[in-house]
Order: sequence, then structure tokens, then C-alpha cells
Amino acid sequence: MTVIDTRPLAAPLDPRLDEDWVPAARLTFLVPGRGAAVLLPDRRQVAIFRLDDDSVYAVDNLDPFGRAAVMSRGLVGDRAGEPTVASPLLKQVFSLVDGRCLDEPEVRLDTYDVQVRDGLVVVAPRPRLDRSTGTEHLTP
Repeated sequence: MTVIDTRPLAAPLDPRLDEDWVPAARLTFLVPGRGAAVLLPDRRQVAIFRLDDDSVYAVDNLDPFGRAAVMSRGLVGDRAGEPTVASPLLKQVFSLVDGRCLDEPEVRLDTYDVQVRDGLVVVAPRPRLDRSTGTEHLTP
């Protein structure tokens, strides 16, 4: 598994980044249709995916069924035009847009805001929705 530790990337790649964004990788480093794992400052892992159209998505790297950090190794595809990733363990399919499991809707992956800034992929350090409180994290 490829895990990108973001700590050494922050200073040399873009000194203008603030604590609201974590530098992940150069867009050109990511292979379309494949995932990479990013280690966040709080030690959680996020799986980022670059699609063929250069759109980028970020979800939890932890498979909620197998409890292993493997989602970045999943198979990227789509269902009815919605980008998806299938777990490499038990093959459940998840939406890259909102994290819901398309096979078992009560299960979901956390999703993260992601941007490309001057060729650098940056990820929000917190999930979009905090499931413990039901509140949405708003990232600028």
C-alpha cells in the first residue's frame, strides 16, 4: 500500500497552505483510476482518487466491513455515471461523491473535501460530516 505522509510536503510545496488543508500529492503523481493513501496529521488515513477527467475525490481509507486500511487499493468505476470505488476485500461498492455503500445503504465511508491548487492536491483534515454529532464541517 502506498501511504503518503504529508508532513514533509507542507513547507517545500506550498508555504501558503494553512491548517485547514493538508497537502497530499502533486496531481501528476496520482495515476487516473488508481488510489493513494494519505496520512493526516491526526494519523487517520484518507484514500484519494484521481479520475480520468482529473477530478479528485477523498474518502476514508478504512474499509468499514473488513476493518482494514485498504480502500486506496479498491477498484474505481461508476454506477449510472456516479464515480465509485469497490473494496478490494469483500467488493462492496461505495460512492466517491458521498461515501454511501451502494450495496448496503446504512454503511458509509467518511468523505473529505479536496482541491487542486496549482497542481497540488490538498485535503481537508476533517471529514465533511461528523457522524458522532451529525454536524457538517465546512472547509473554505
